[in-house]
Amino acid sequence: MKKVAIVADSNCGITKEEAKKLGIYILPYPFYIDGKLYLEGVDLTQEMFFEQLEREADVNTSQPSPADLMDMWDKALKEHDELVYICLSSGLSASCETAMVLAGDSPYDGKVFVVNNQRVSVTQYQSVMDAVVLRDRGWDGAQIREYLEDTKMDSSIYITLETLKYLKKGGRITPAAAAVGTILNLKPVLQIQGEKLDAYSKARGKAKAKKIMLEAMHKEFETRFADLCEKGEMTLHAAYAGNREEAEEWRKEIEAEFPGMECHMDPLSLTVSCHIGYGALAIACARRVI
Repeated sequence: MKKVAIVADSNCGITKEEAKKLGIYILPYPFYIDGKLYLEGVDLTQEMFFEQLEREADVNTSQPSPADLMDMWDKALKEHDELVYICLSSGLSASCETAMVLAGDSPYDGKVFVVNNQRVSVTQYQSVMDAVVLRDRGWDGAQIREYLEDTKMDSSIYITLETLKYLKKGGRITPAAAAVGTILNLKPVLQIQGEKLDAYSKARGKAKAKKIMLEAMHKEFETRFADLCEKGEMTLHAAYAGNREEAEEWRKEIEAEFPGMECHMDPLSLTVSCHIGYGALAIACARRVI
């Protein structure tokens, strides 16, 4: 039986300490703040990140360099026959395409299996946890990649924002629309399914936005994922951008709304938070291996 390593980037939300317990490798994502390089989870914490956003520092996301990626792969392959690399959705970053190109060349061809299952943050977390289960069951790298890509659309994320500032900054809404929305206390609800980040709805106030997200998740469970729910194959997740105390209350609301389902919670990926700002809340679901 081949010895398979599981490697993921830090967008999955798994810390170095958690990775050590799981026996996996985490590649930190790079960020440039006022021109200086920081690595997520190494010298850039959630708290530091949001402090820099608040002071309106010049914050830019990047992708791991090919050299850093190959160094991580080389490290893993010293102790394993092959590896599965679970990276940020190809729709949100070019890093997946870079990894796939590198994996197709010597010495990685046939040893490195890059997963393009178009997930991010807590749904990517679930992909990593599934890969760990399948690894422990003796699946090889090709089989794990095939499963994760075959089930990639069995997930969904809904996000509401505290501020429209970063949507305006990113050009997703006009300054006029942001000004009117702020005056009216409009909270957009965004949806991520696969590689797309789309507008789903909007509400007057965060309480109404949270209600819309809960209703949307009920609809997912009653329609698209009804069969998977019946089999116990769906998981629930909560996520947040910096506001841990509010997020704990949000998780309690989710668990009360879906009795009997445990809700895993993590901070949103900083790659996502960079574009939506402090105070965002999310609910997500993802298929799991049973």
